[in-house]
Amino acid sequence: MAFSMINSSRPRRRRVAAAVGVATLVGCGAFAANAYADSPAAPYDILLGVGSDETSRNLAWYVPDDADQEVVLQETKRLRGGEFTDRARVVDAVEKQNWVGATTAYNARVTLDGLKPNTGYSYKVGSSDAWSPTYTFTTGNSGNGRPFSFLFFGDPQIGSSGDAVADGKGWAATLEHAQRNDTDAELLVSGGDQVESANNEDHWNNFADSSDVLKQVAWASTIGNHESGGQAILQHNFTPNTDHDPSFYPGGNTATAAGGDYWFTHNGVLFIDINSNAYRDDSDPAHLAYVKDVIAEHGAGSKWTVLVYHHSIYSPAAHANDSDNKVRRQDFTTEFSELGVDLVLQGHDHSYSRSYQIKNGAKADARETPDQNKVDLGLGGVVYVTANSASGSKYYDLTAPSDPSYGPDPLDTSDGRKRHWANAAENQEHVRSYIRVDVRSDRLQLRGIRAGDCDDLATNPAVARNNVKWCGSEQNNTILDPATNKVIGVQKNVPVAETGSLIDGQTYTRHAKNGAE
Repeated sequence: MAFSMINSSRPRRRRVAAAVGVATLVGCGAFAANAYADSPAAPYDILLGVGSDETSRNLAWYVPDDADQEVVLQETKRLRGGEFTDRARVVDAVEKQNWVGATTAYNARVTLDGLKPNTGYSYKVGSSDAWSPTYTFTTGNSGNGRPFSFLFFGDPQIGSSGDAVADGKGWAATLEHAQRNDTDAELLVSGGDQVESANNEDHWNNFADSSDVLKQVAWASTIGNHESGGQAILQHNFTPNTDHDPSFYPGGNTATAAGGDYWFTHNGVLFIDINSNAYRDDSDPAHLAYVKDVIAEHGAGSKWTVLVYHHSIYSPAAHANDSDNKVRRQDFTTEFSELGVDLVLQGHDHSYSRSYQIKNGAKADARETPDQNKVDLGLGGVVYVTANSASGSKYYDLTAPSDPSYGPDPLDTSDGRKRHWANAAENQEHVRSYIRVDVRSDRLQLRGIRAGDCDDLATNPAVARNNVKWCGSEQNNTILDPATNKVIGVQKNVPVAETGSLIDGQTYTRHAKNGAE
């Protein structure tokens, strides 16, 4: 990557905090490669976020001092020798103070709007004191319904294995696997719980700076329960069209008030992201009203509606029978069917599941069979997907369907533990994974992809630290060094799948726009 900076002889301009779209023409000069690494004022934790649509992006980052922060932006093809020209656009950042332990740091954020569709851009952030490296990103295609793909990641939860650095390496390995194998993916969508501890900046550093991928492909952040106890998620992630309506937080529940609800569109898909931490014991009318209003205002021009939140309704593991999920299975599912939601993406349970079509809280088509790979998505049919750990930091084993209202699937003929009635597929192998979604005008294709395997101990921290005792199959087991008691391998009594292989796949076609009959 090229390093560059604004000519340091240029007088510092007064920052206009509200002017997030103001452009200024500047000159550029070369920047020694070691200046970024050596500078105590260097920006860090840079995250490229989604914008309101495919022609906008949001940026957020941290900086150790209060120097006025800017973004320098230019179409990549307009750079000269890897350097910005005097035609580059400069956008002033909006900043506010953030305390990081005993040290003062500042977070900055910018909206980059008015971008050309399907165009490569280069950018850097910082000030005349220090600039970041130059990063690149590509905007999405314009035109409702053109094919595109996005990736969905469950709970990186950096720090949850007990080793934040190891978790960061696992997270980076997953992102880099996706970068090599899913080069056409236009968005990265979060299932929440980016970090283990809401305000632990070491956890955030290892989430944001372990890989450059999050600085080059837009990240759609979701708040999880592990981030609800502080404001750091808002400082590290800048989301568009965000609503912090007090009605989302009944009884002034400020512990859950960090993340608001937000929406954005991308090439014919309406994404709605809600803070599922803020939930009443009996129902959730405020969030449901928000989803209804957003769909009413923006759904008509969308071919698909994708809802994202953290707490999985039809999860297969440790959280399957949580009391709040029992309630959500009652009030969420009927509302989502009536509103025409097509796909619900969830995290929280650190395991993989894909539901049958669910309509009004029941299986929509009695003929749909386990692992069926092609399904017609009927009116009111909604598919619920839970993503496993994308970093390998924590896994939950699948549970038996013991609750009468969430009992076993009568079509599951396997020996031993049965899958839950709502799920066409459930999986736990203690390997890192993510979900690829290919979007077409008349179909969605979902594929669960292994981003690691059982030989990949260095980037599978929950296994390497012996937090879980097997990998690939319960018949396998970890091998301990008798001298150090450290895991040195996995005894494969049952063959295990390779990195990149498919966990699960399904194509949904649709006769008409989803919605109530």
